[in-house]
Amino acid sequence: MLLPLLDRTGLFAPGQAERLLSADRAPGEGLVAAAVRLGFAGEEELLRASAKELGMEFIDVSERELPQDVAEKLPARAVTQYRVVPVSFDGASLLVATSEPFDPMLADALRLVAGCDVNLCVCTREKIIKLSNKVYGVGADTLAKMAESGIYVADDDANQANKFDLEGGNQEASIVKFVNQIIAEADRQAATDIHFEPMEDELRIRYRVDGLLHKVDVPPQLHRLQAAVISRIKVMAGLDIAEKRLPMDGRIGIRVNGKEIDIRVATCPSVYGETVSLRLLQKGGSVIKLEQLGFENRDDKVVRRTIARPNGILLVTGPTGSGKSTSLYAFLHEINTIDKRILTAEDPVEYEMAGINQVPMKAEIGLTFARALRSFLRLDPDVIMVGEIRDRETAEIAINASLTGHLVFSTLHTNDSAGAFARLIDMGVEPFLVASSVAAVLAQRLVRRLCPSCKSEGEPDPRLVAASGLDPSFFAGRPVWNPVGCQKCNKTGYKGRGGIFEVLHVSDAVRSLVTAHRPTSEIRAKAVEEGMSLLRDDGWAKVFKGFTSVEEVLRVTEDTEE
Repeated sequence: MLLPLLDRTGLFAPGQAERLLSADRAPGEGLVAAAVRLGFAGEEELLRASAKELGMEFIDVSERELPQDVAEKLPARAVTQYRVVPVSFDGASLLVATSEPFDPMLADALRLVAGCDVNLCVCTREKIIKLSNKVYGVGADTLAKMAESGIYVADDDANQANKFDLEGGNQEASIVKFVNQIIAEADRQAATDIHFEPMEDELRIRYRVDGLLHKVDVPPQLHRLQAAVISRIKVMAGLDIAEKRLPMDGRIGIRVNGKEIDIRVATCPSVYGETVSLRLLQKGGSVIKLEQLGFENRDDKVVRRTIARPNGILLVTGPTGSGKSTSLYAFLHEINTIDKRILTAEDPVEYEMAGINQVPMKAEIGLTFARALRSFLRLDPDVIMVGEIRDRETAEIAINASLTGHLVFSTLHTNDSAGAFARLIDMGVEPFLVASSVAAVLAQRLVRRLCPSCKSEGEPDPRLVAASGLDPSFFAGRPVWNPVGCQKCNKTGYKGRGGIFEVLHVSDAVRSLVTAHRPTSEIRAKAVEEGMSLLRDDGWAKVFKGFTSVEEVLRVTEDTEE
């Protein structure tokens, strides 16, 4: 029965439908998911064609608001188990969206759960999950099952909750599963951070996606499990669950959605309990190449000339989360050849690169940046990368390494490129040593990239033009693209991020100013006079190329530019 139906869709090459029906499928994997995995058809086109053959309606559920009375027709456990979402109820029958319309038992199973007639419509799996998370909350099925089992814990029972989870209690109804669901959903949304924030009457969870924080929809009863959730994360990170008075740091290695993820965990006591932040790092992810960073012509030449030097220091500056490590890896990838010995000291190792000796820092046993760097000098390196210069000792060793014939890459926390010199001098390094060793400084920020599917060309908002401090004629006659919002970008108008840069080449004139310990403003002015583009100027260039918006450039540079 299914074979002729699949053939009538017109999507399968000869023999593919038979192979699909006879293929081994993982538990819970439906026919549509298997067809997509095997590369026989795209999900949406197969669902549309199948719906037509089955007499079902294809509905984009992401465009719908789900009333509470409709949501209550199906419990969260059924929605998650069958990967469906209710769409509407006419008083007699419930319309339910599924991404697996070929399941012959689905309608009957849902009819028993809902207690009424059920009709099926079709939608893609991702949109069904997105709507169910929005309506029921991430992990709602787990919390519902825990509520039925009476597994609610007060603050002073947090240790017992973890003991229950770890000693083989019902994993389906546990804090373990809930925390895993939160992390898996963060990975699905490409979040870089997860924040668990105890409030007076809720445990707020937020994801940072494309640099901005978004609140996660979670069941309202979650705050009753606050202590157990936070304790579970601390157990995963190897932290002391009994210590709630001091900040702590830890790490979690986890496999999510078929990917290895390294998670940095930081806890800190707050008024209503411990707040926990998780930084998600993809292990073994693909390294961005130098040409993909998006340098303008002058900046690209300065960077390429600097990384080709036999010695000197290249510093990358910017706040946390501005893409400094990504840029450093791109530089290393560019010069990683068989005739160069490259050593890196990182905390942690974010990308594993073939041909490079990478050393993870372990402060608990005394392996710090300074100690690793001192050791590197005895290992005959050509290029050294230090994750961050944090103190005078590390700075002085890096400078000595550069002065003895090594090329050194590192990062520094400053607002702009010219401020790097003052930062090093404030650490206690002599100005003449800074001037003679630093070859170039790169400052950068990340801006959200306009969604290519929905961005529109038009005039910039007059309020944004006024906020920029520029004459309106600056934008006259130049193409400016604005965010719109569509399904592909979750209605934000943006998808992904890219960098804007400020590359300061240390010329003889700049070197003289540094040696004389002149103010940062003078160093910046001289660099601009010699051709350096400030962060905001580079941002305008990317606005006119349709890469980002005026609003984004103002958002990331407003506090760093005069």
